[in-house]
Amino acid sequence: MPATASTPRGLDHLVIGVRDLDAAGRFYDKLGFRVGARNRHPWGTENRIVQFPGSFLELVTIGDESAIPPHGERRFSFGAFVRDALAAQGEGLSMLVLESTNAKADAAAFQAAGIGDFEPFFFERQGKRPDGTPVRVAFELAFAADSRAPECGFFVCQQLEPQNFWNPEFQQHPNGATALASAVMLADEPAVHRAFLTTFSGGAEVLEGNEDYVLALPRGRIDVLDPEAAQGAYQVEPDTTPARFLGFCATVPNLDKVAERLTAADIPFVQNEERLFVQAEDAMGCMIAFEQI
Repeated sequence: MPATASTPRGLDHLVIGVRDLDAAGRFYDKLGFRVGARNRHPWGTENRIVQFPGSFLELVTIGDESAIPPHGERRFSFGAFVRDALAAQGEGLSMLVLESTNAKADAAAFQAAGIGDFEPFFFERQGKRPDGTPVRVAFELAFAADSRAPECGFFVCQQLEPQNFWNPEFQQHPNGATALASAVMLADEPAVHRAFLTTFSGGAEVLEGNEDYVLALPRGRIDVLDPEAAQGAYQVEPDTTPARFLGFCATVPNLDKVAERLTAADIPFVQNEERLFVQAEDAMGCMIAFEQI
């Protein structure tokens, strides 16, 4: 079902801040992901993309700090958020993005629900097909904010030229990854974020845990973990941050083959019965997990 202002929205992409974009590209390549070419934004950021069917990872850095516009009264500055997150929290996953089929309607819905009073933001840039042919890609964004999770960014993304952006060739990864399965959020008190996340996701089904829970989206999921659950699942030590993003999970057909690849690349990882993961401190600030299909 297409996502609208009142229906559940699937994962669109995750924004992962890095200081050295080329180093990040090399690292994700060693992990077995196909990493796209560098793209430049007019507001000072640069990115490289790891694409899956219907979703992607955005590795992003600051290219020209002087070009970054400030936040305005009703204007959310993507570049300023990325810059400030890198300065204050360091590298890692800082923004969760869901799909949109009408960003203007979503912005109005967020305003009505009291989770975001920001103007929609349109932009376009030149992309390239696998053969190098230039194409236009364009997007419109609608931003939301959880006042109890100031280190976490949230917006929805409407693809205006989807036929030029999505490409099955870019979605073929040497590690066999088939999909972006989840974004992982840590919170001291997961319950205080539930109302926001439910509204932001368009009313996604909530699967209850103990203190933790999962929002089941049309594409992927959002895992919201308390410190105990995070320690059990990902060996994460508690910290003083009320809420932050830990990383993401991707699906693969064979965990053992991923383990072989990481071992050969000398990348530390942990493997258990459910998943294999590279901890954030070994992965440029963003935990990377693999789940078997």
